[in-house]
Amino acid sequence: MAQDQLIIFDTTLRDGEQSPGASMTREEKLRIARQLEKMRVDVIEAGFPAASNGDFESVRAVAEIIKDATVAGLCRASDKDISRALEAIKPAKSGRIHTFIATSPIHMEKKLRMTPDEVIVAACNAVRFARNGIDNVEFSCEDAGRSELDFLCRIIEAVIKEGAGTINIPDTVGYNVPEQFAERIHQLRERIPNSDKVVWSVHCHNDLGLAVANSLAAVRAGARQVECTINGLGERAGNAALEEIVMAVRTRQDIFNCDTRIDTTQIVAASKLVSGITGFPVQPNKAIVGANAFAHESGIHQDGVLKHRETYEIMRAEDVGWNTNKLVLGKHSGRTAFKARLQELGIEVDSEQVLNAAFTRFKELADKKHEIFDEDLHALMSEEVTTPEQERFRLLSSRFHSETGELPLAAITMSDNGQEHHAESSGSGPVDAALKAIESVVNSGAELLLYSVNAITTGTDAQGEVTVRLSKGGRVVNGLGADTDIVVASARAYINALNKLLSGQERINPQGDV
Repeated sequence: MAQDQLIIFDTTLRDGEQSPGASMTREEKLRIARQLEKMRVDVIEAGFPAASNGDFESVRAVAEIIKDATVAGLCRASDKDISRALEAIKPAKSGRIHTFIATSPIHMEKKLRMTPDEVIVAACNAVRFARNGIDNVEFSCEDAGRSELDFLCRIIEAVIKEGAGTINIPDTVGYNVPEQFAERIHQLRERIPNSDKVVWSVHCHNDLGLAVANSLAAVRAGARQVECTINGLGERAGNAALEEIVMAVRTRQDIFNCDTRIDTTQIVAASKLVSGITGFPVQPNKAIVGANAFAHESGIHQDGVLKHRETYEIMRAEDVGWNTNKLVLGKHSGRTAFKARLQELGIEVDSEQVLNAAFTRFKELADKKHEIFDEDLHALMSEEVTTPEQERFRLLSSRFHSETGELPLAAITMSDNGQEHHAESSGSGPVDAALKAIESVVNSGAELLLYSVNAITTGTDAQGEVTVRLSKGGRVVNGLGADTDIVVASARAYINALNKLLSGQERINPQGDV
């Protein structure tokens, strides 16, 4: 029997962006979209065009540059939303309208305040309207995991007749368990007369930690599209992780009669890019992309791996993009070698100006650290790749004093649109003092929601990567900073967040969800 293709539908730019603090600018979305295309993702859901002008422009920009993937725009079951999405994806070589409406009793009664019959009419009207503008239409039953099976059969049969080519069954609130979810997919495919005319898709949330398990169970039951995100990013507990879905199917070909077209060697690069842009660090024991995913400390495990890798490793680290030779550059390395290594790591550099600035930072880091690892380069580029509009504030110099029994002090010099400012402050520690000194210049009034520190590599000379999350006026942003001096990294992260918060660039979390 011929092997089916499993379509990978990536919604990092839409559902992933709904994580509080994970909203992205247009430029950041473009960087991620390019990496997704390089990884050979089939469908890229670029956003929710009707949510805001900023999201519309981001979706349109993605549609203009992506040539080897279908670009989808999400919209509610309304002519206004669909028209906006059609306009946004118009430049795409291959575009898709993804429209949805809630189908569970609680959503129809409490949220939509519509009868089941009214919901079916709205769904059919939406698919019909979308099909007038584009051939490729996907329909989603929001909260299908808690919907009544008979009603799902009715509405899905109706929208297939109207021309929907992909039917998505979301477990919107992560309520299902694998056996139950697989049975639901099986029943829908068996009971709906025209079920063979569409691609069956699933979109699972991770509220009970079952998103990947539910998705894979659905694939075994006949689903041939999985909607997922890099690192499992998404609102609440997140979505099914793309890297786990892809590698589970690829590794267990004995039970999955399908495979993806994903270039798995690009997985780690995609993971690090998304982590750097959103400021959401990847936990060390995260499957596939965690720092410890291929590490062995147990003596028994080490002995086994040295004798034969497959004793304890079911995948090869290099197959997902980990580099076995992580020591790559030093203080004597030149600009050409630096640029080449970035390309090998899948890090895109948009301009010579950005490359030059990054190389200068690299040289400064090489003077502090004898050994430069791939992780150092990822951290350096995550902080370095910015646009001029985001650089209102810049840290020029800093001085810190911390002594047992004495109040810690910080003195900073920073620029605001090119104008230098000096400030000093005390605090409960040097980091607290540094951030207070910065605030005395900026007076942002922002609330600090999160401060976290992560060691990028091992050793006492390792860079510390600091994530800062700020909130003001309903906007939530992340800032990232890295340095061998953790206080400097903290100051950089705080300023990075302030630049995003006060830049005026529109960052809004889309409101749609399936």
